[in-house]
This record gives sequence, structure tokens and C-alpha cells, in this order.
Amino acid sequence: MTFPAVDAGTPGTAVAEPGAADVPGQGAAARLAGAPAPGDGFDLFGEDFVRDPYPWLDVLRAEAPVHRDEATGLWLVSRHRDVRQVLSEASVYLPDNAQHAVAPLPVAVLRTLARAGFTLPPALANNGTAGHAGLRRLVNRFFNARRVAAAVPVIERCAEELLDAARTGAGAGGRVDLFSSYAQVLPCRVLMELLGIRGVTPETLIRWSDASLELFWGRPSAERQLELASLVGEFHRWLTETVRSARTSPDSFVGALTRHRLPGGEPLDTATAVSACFFIFIAGQSTTGQLIATVLRRALGEQGLWPRLVPEAGLAEAWVEEVLRREPPVTTWRRVTARPVELAGTRLPAGAQLLLMLMGTGSDPDVFAEPERMCPHRANVRHHLAFGAGRHRCPGASLARTEAAIALRAVARRLPDIRLAPDGDARPPMLGLLSFRAPLEVLVERQPCR
Repeated sequence: MTFPAVDAGTPGTAVAEPGAADVPGQGAAARLAGAPAPGDGFDLFGEDFVRDPYPWLDVLRAEAPVHRDEATGLWLVSRHRDVRQVLSEASVYLPDNAQHAVAPLPVAVLRTLARAGFTLPPALANNGTAGHAGLRRLVNRFFNARRVAAAVPVIERCAEELLDAARTGAGAGGRVDLFSSYAQVLPCRVLMELLGIRGVTPETLIRWSDASLELFWGRPSAERQLELASLVGEFHRWLTETVRSARTSPDSFVGALTRHRLPGGEPLDTATAVSACFFIFIAGQSTTGQLIATVLRRALGEQGLWPRLVPEAGLAEAWVEEVLRREPPVTTWRRVTARPVELAGTRLPAGAQLLLMLMGTGSDPDVFAEPERMCPHRANVRHHLAFGAGRHRCPGASLARTEAAIALRAVARRLPDIRLAPDGDARPPMLGLLSFRAPLEVLVERQPCR
């Protein structure tokens, strides 16, 4: 989301001259274009891929582990060992493009963002400079093991309050959507309490965060881009005012950022502090909400699992980890080559834009036996790359795991007799952005008495 260079790595952008790479598995392109469903082209944003990406990911991993996607100009890297290598070699594979806009932003959208003073210099996920380490240490202090342990009562209280409200507001037949009423709201409430966020409602923060994800990682129409840009501009203005405010608590996350010093001793500039907040506020609540939604849907759909979640110690945590392996909310991430390199037998030029298929690495049979099966307590489950790896590994991983397990157990305890509503079971609406995927509905109802 570097601004104004928001079009880097967008659809149609060339990243290598023809013939610059020798891609193994020459039949893979044809397979991806027609298989597994003949006539349906391979489209990272397509309905078929969003709903069931595994057949395509399997083909990529087996036949073309480094594959150039002509529609986006991105090199898709799909094997576990190759993705881990890219994430671990930060000086060779740079994070500079991690937050670039996917779809080109029209002039009207750029003007809307410019009027809001929108600018996001490198701070965390897209920062390969010497200043990254210090900023990351600051963030880690707010998400370390001690703070996560202290947050457990906060998470449990928020979960209980939201479930009480969801039960009270349940519609006809006791139906309730646990995505909009619970999974989406819980991590936002928790983040606001933990980081001392004031002056905004959870509903507003969720709306801003969702708009940011769609604008920068989606493929919306030009009209929709304008609507989203207005919301993103509001978000940025509020963040800027919050960072600059003299009322900011020194013990809060924003207060710590304003006191932070760069390697040379100079204070962190406002724009970089805002950029760090932008990333943390979105990652800390949107992606965790997506994880909780997926965890709930998969648990409710797994035969015999639901009644065991409360009495069996550690089962909720084990289920969350398996979902992270198989179906993480952050499905891909991007890198750009600093120099010509060879990856998995494929020669890549300097400046090649890579898309790391994080979701597919969790189903790599070279790492995980029977990857299609959900196996709580799988011995090597923590080898997944749902939170990345290396110096840019997600600092909020422990909090996300804890929130998702508490959220799952709370629902199983308070609503032991629910099931997925039959008419909302098979094909829920899905979030299908370049790097984010999750169900947007968890419609449940009370099971009929037998």
C-alpha cells in the first residue's frame, strides 16, 4: 500500500522478459487453464478458485512450483520448502511489494486518497530497512506471552457479552449469524482494549478495515473503488489525528509509537507511525475474525467434534492449529527479488514479483501426511506457514491462536445444541481477495429435539 506507487505488481504488469525463466512442468499451464473443471480458467479471484483452491494448488505444487500467472504477472510459489526459503532470505526476496495495491487505482481514487493525506511509508510488513527491527520489537512487546496471558479474561468477557447479545437478537427459529454478530466483532473489541484504542466504535473500525482490504487486495469496480477510497481516507485521517493527539496515553500502543526512536536516534515520523497502526489495526482484528469464522464453520461441519470441544482439554487449540494449517485466513503474501535468482530450478530476474501460496503449503504432502484430513493434535502441525516465517513472521500469532481457541470453546459451551443452518451450509458467501479468504457467514440454528 505504498502511496502513490500503488500500481506496482498489479494485473498486467510484466515482471520478466519473455524467455527469462525456464518453468518446469510445461503441461501445468494447460492443466491450470482447463482443470480440474474443464472450461474454467485459472483465476486467483474466480469463484471456483475461491471456493475450492486445493485442486489448483495441488497441480501447481506438483507440476509448476514456480509458475508465472499471465493474468497478474505474478510468479506463484507453492511448495512449502520454497516458500519458507523465500521468507527466510529477506535480503534476496524483499518485502517492498507486500502491501502494494493489486488492482490499478484510477485517477479519481488517487485524488480521493490524496485529499485525505493518505501515505503509508514502509513500517512493518513492507519494511526491509534498518528501522524494521526496532519497530518490530515495539510491536512484539504488545503481543508477547505475558500480555496474551493477561488478555485471556478480556477475551472471555468479550466473548460472553457478544454471545449473550447474539442469543437475545436471534431471529425466527433461533437463527443467528455468528460471523457478523461474533467472529467479526470479538477480535476488534479485544484489540481496542489491549491497545488502548479510543474515539471510534468497533463497527466503524471494522468498516474501515474491511474497506482497506477490499481496495488494496481486491478487484473491485471503479465505482466501488471510489466508495472504498472514501472510507480508507476516513480511516487514515482518524489514525493521523490519533497519533498526533496530545491526549494519547503513554501506555497505549500509539503512545509507545510516538516515543519510539529510529536507529539514528531521531523520533519516528507521524507518517510511519500511522503506517504501523494501519497494518496492526487491520491484521489484529480483520484476519483474526476471518480465522474465527473458518474455525467455527469447520468445527460445526466435522462429525462428532462439537460436543468434545468443552470437556477435552486442548482440543479447541488443536483444532485452531489444524485450521491454520489447512485453511488459513491469509492465503498468500508477496515478495520481490532483489537480484537475479534461481528458485526451485526456475531462473527469475531482479524485480520479479512473487506470490507465496501460504495456503497451499499447509497441504504439501512432503510435509504433512494425508493433508486433506483434519487431524487435531497432528504431531508436526506447527510447521505450517500460516503466520509466515523469518523476520516478518506475524507478531500477533499467539494472540490470534488464543482468541480463536477461546472463541470456539465459548460457543461450544454456551450453544452446545446448534448446527449449521441447512440452507446456509454448503455455499456461504466467501471473502475472496488476493491474500485473504474466509466465509462471510456462519448461520446457525438450534437442533430440533429428537
